[in-house]
Amino acid sequence: MTAAPAAPVPAKPDDGRARLWWEIAIVLALGLGQSAIYSIVQLIYRLTESTPLADQTATLNPSRSDREVFDFIYQVLSIGFAIVPVLLVCFLLWQDRRPHLGRLGLDGTRVGRDTGRGILLVLVIGVPGIGLYLAGRALGLFVAVDPGGLSAHWWTVPILLLSAARASIQEEFVVLGYLFARLRQLGWGTWSIIIATSILRASYHLYQGPGAFVGNLAMGLLFGWLFSRSGRLLPFLVAHFLIDATAFVGYPWAAATWPALFGLPG
Repeated sequence: MTAAPAAPVPAKPDDGRARLWWEIAIVLALGLGQSAIYSIVQLIYRLTESTPLADQTATLNPSRSDREVFDFIYQVLSIGFAIVPVLLVCFLLWQDRRPHLGRLGLDGTRVGRDTGRGILLVLVIGVPGIGLYLAGRALGLFVAVDPGGLSAHWWTVPILLLSAARASIQEEFVVLGYLFARLRQLGWGTWSIIIATSILRASYHLYQGPGAFVGNLAMGLLFGWLFSRSGRLLPFLVAHFLIDATAFVGYPWAAATWPALFGLPG
């Protein structure tokens, strides 16, 4: 006589919440959360060095090899693998019905209007951002930032533009799209989500100095507030890409024009 199969153990009410928290932890550990921890450690390292913070430099897009072809290969691989957490987020929040990425704030409509709003955001953020950087450099709160540390090759500008796209996609998909969706699902209020995601955004920029934390916290609060009202991700993808692309590609001209701002000899 065979034994009857055991009845399934009913799930506890909190199992779903615990699973979501584990999911969030894994997504962040694969990308931005990992960057935040490294940035905190790097800031401690910088603050405990004998060289003053204002005399240190952070290179955002360093060369990865002294051999051109391998530098190019490493750059492409680095950008490609950095997008993997975004693919995971899309997989987790994909819906069978259209819009498939609606929970991430992407529905494929009003592209022109969203792009225009992204360009407007650049104008709103860009000038205050430059002013904050100048003030932070004067006060010793920012390290000298070198956005484009690559040597001049035929592929340098395309790689810098891809790097700007990578930063935009990785940060906005995860910080705005994914975390807003999941934290709402966990019952968080709007301003709790805005503040938490802004602190995360500011934390993974700490390697640039305390001033970068303040600037990115302000940017995160603005982005979070606007996203909570519109629910549309594309304007922030556009704005972030244009800001980073301008900084990365325009660095050689800016460094030559204002060398003191970048820690370079005049």
